[in-house]
Amino acid sequence: MKLRVILALCAAFTIAGCASLSTDRDVKEAARASVPQLPDQWLVEGARPGEVQIGWIDRIGDPVLSGLVREAQLNNRNIQAAAANVEASWALVRQARAALFPAVNGTFNASRTGRFEGPVPDASQFSLTAQAQWEADLWGRVRAGRNAAYASAQAVEADFRYSQYALASAVAGAYFATIEARLQIGVAERTVAALAEIDRIVRVRYREGFASAQDTAITGSDLASAIDSLENARGAARTANRALESLLGRYPGDQLSTAADLPPTPAMPPAGIPSGLLERRPDVIAAERQVAAAFANLDQARAARLPIVSLTGSLGGASSDLTNILNGPNLVWSIIGNVLQPIFDGGLRGAQVDQADANQRAAIAAYASTALNALNEAETNLDQAIVLRRRQNALDNAARASNRAFQLTQLQYKEGETDLIDVLNVQQRVFNAERALVTIRRARIEQWVALNLALGGDWQSPDSEGTSPE
Repeated sequence: MKLRVILALCAAFTIAGCASLSTDRDVKEAARASVPQLPDQWLVEGARPGEVQIGWIDRIGDPVLSGLVREAQLNNRNIQAAAANVEASWALVRQARAALFPAVNGTFNASRTGRFEGPVPDASQFSLTAQAQWEADLWGRVRAGRNAAYASAQAVEADFRYSQYALASAVAGAYFATIEARLQIGVAERTVAALAEIDRIVRVRYREGFASAQDTAITGSDLASAIDSLENARGAARTANRALESLLGRYPGDQLSTAADLPPTPAMPPAGIPSGLLERRPDVIAAERQVAAAFANLDQARAARLPIVSLTGSLGGASSDLTNILNGPNLVWSIIGNVLQPIFDGGLRGAQVDQADANQRAAIAAYASTALNALNEAETNLDQAIVLRRRQNALDNAARASNRAFQLTQLQYKEGETDLIDVLNVQQRVFNAERALVTIRRARIEQWVALNLALGGDWQSPDSEGTSPE
């Protein structure tokens, strides 16, 4: 009898090992077939070859920013929630994996019976039983469920990693926006000071009969507009600083100090190749793992239509004396095999297969969309790096030319060769050029960060990995 049971168990394991389940190769082939043919290199002119760099936050060379990004990784509430989701997903994997092993339960019962009157003495009865239940996963239904949970956990973990990258980018963007806003305050203050001096001079000239009432009205209007711009710049700086503090998990009280100036934009980083991007970017990896989960769910739904074979075994003893409950004569064992074959379920399992099949096709389409979006972000940011560099060069030239024009116009005004309107117009060009130059500098360094995020490089250096949450 025992030999037959052992042979039956071995046969069950052999058949289970032959069950056909989807493999990672199947997943990768489906994912790869869903995207267009990729070029060998990026198509943007000027993209640098070489391996994508990591540690791009530290490469900016601003220790204040590096410290703030690490603070955000520890304290940002969204990151903390994402980290908890990762833990929960791996707990689901352990739950799914537990179904592959026998479930063993123990039961102990004790009873005592007797009569209120009569010669029959009171009697005690004790029983101790261990029962094991196990499903022979012949068709891979349980393993498919485990595979689905495992792939889903990998997807959640990859999403969490990308959230860390995106948070680093968001903190950097908010940091640069705060610095830019404070630099714009400086431009606005210089504008107000210059216009206030011109307004004072014009009013003196008006009292002496050398300027008209129109001139005083114009300078007064320009000064009031400049004061309005200054107050707007101060409000924008406070708003930007509060946004940065919120990302850090701090109270948004406009108390954070930053560097006095924007850092210079580093050189364009190596961009790798398009196919490498799809293997590297965490959000694309997460989408590919969702495809793997969908394949496993379809495997599970198909296997659920096949017979379910389960074994139940028990071993226990019963006795009126607790001390000899495990003695040989009191022990009883049993092994029960059960085969459940679905016959009629109103189309439930067939509908579940259809649903899983549709979900698989949706996951493949979602992967293709994520991959194309990642490729688009990379190509666009590579292009914008060139555009913004050229724009900054043009604005540098415009600022220098405006300053030269303003100096010449001031000399002409003092000599009486031009009027006040010309002076004010040229001066406005100077301040507009300064504001535009500050904005383009912020746009360039922010775009450099966006490029590194698009290329899928890790924000932190290998020697700093211990400073951020796992």
